[in-house]
Amino acid sequence: MTDATEFAPGLMIRGITAPQKLSDYKLIAFDMDSTLITIECIDEIADATGKKEEVAAITEATMRGEITDFKDSLRQRVGKLGGVTEADMAIVLAERLKLSPGAETLVKAAKAAGLKVLLVSGGFTYFAEHVRALLDIDFVRANVLESKDGVLTGGLVEQAWGDICDGAEKRRTLLEVASLIGIDASQCIAVGDGSNDIPMMQVAGLSVAYHAKPRVRNEAKVAINEGGLDRLLEVLK
Repeated sequence: MTDATEFAPGLMIRGITAPQKLSDYKLIAFDMDSTLITIECIDEIADATGKKEEVAAITEATMRGEITDFKDSLRQRVGKLGGVTEADMAIVLAERLKLSPGAETLVKAAKAAGLKVLLVSGGFTYFAEHVRALLDIDFVRANVLESKDGVLTGGLVEQAWGDICDGAEKRRTLLEVASLIGIDASQCIAVGDGSNDIPMMQVAGLSVAYHAKPRVRNEAKVAINEGGLDRLLEVLK
């Protein structure tokens, strides 16, 4: 992380004076996969078709920024999910989806300080709505997997805003929700781990990289490299 200082072991800051007040912000936006939760859902779904390794390699390259077209990358990966059943998805949700350490603590603290919470994901509503319920999240934007008779087709469902929530859509969503609740982007916190989170991190008042790829850490004002999401509360009192 360029020009960063170690605020505490495994916690880097850049361009800010800490501690700041959590209540100075009004919206916190989270990526989902490998940020609010510990898994990449698409990789785990692909396990049902025996294609986890193949899909996970594309996911990793995309999150590192080595594959720059997120939409094309996602369509490629979703295309490999044809034939996965809703029962397979339910197993991933029940047995593999876990909240990241500190996620519940950070979200509760943010809500107690008066912030609204946004989950904005390049993943899928099937999992995002479950996480919304677990954490009492206010706003969710994610992709919808197309299914027919309880089986995934390998396609995505067009929504009012488009069919794929990529980096540009994450940025637009953060700004849209900020406008909706009557705040400026400078009053927003954006938390993510992959290169598709960078656009929303660049417009937010505070950008947070969580166990992130190198490119993302280099963009962030706060980088949590060790420990849970609640380590942000060491920077924001």
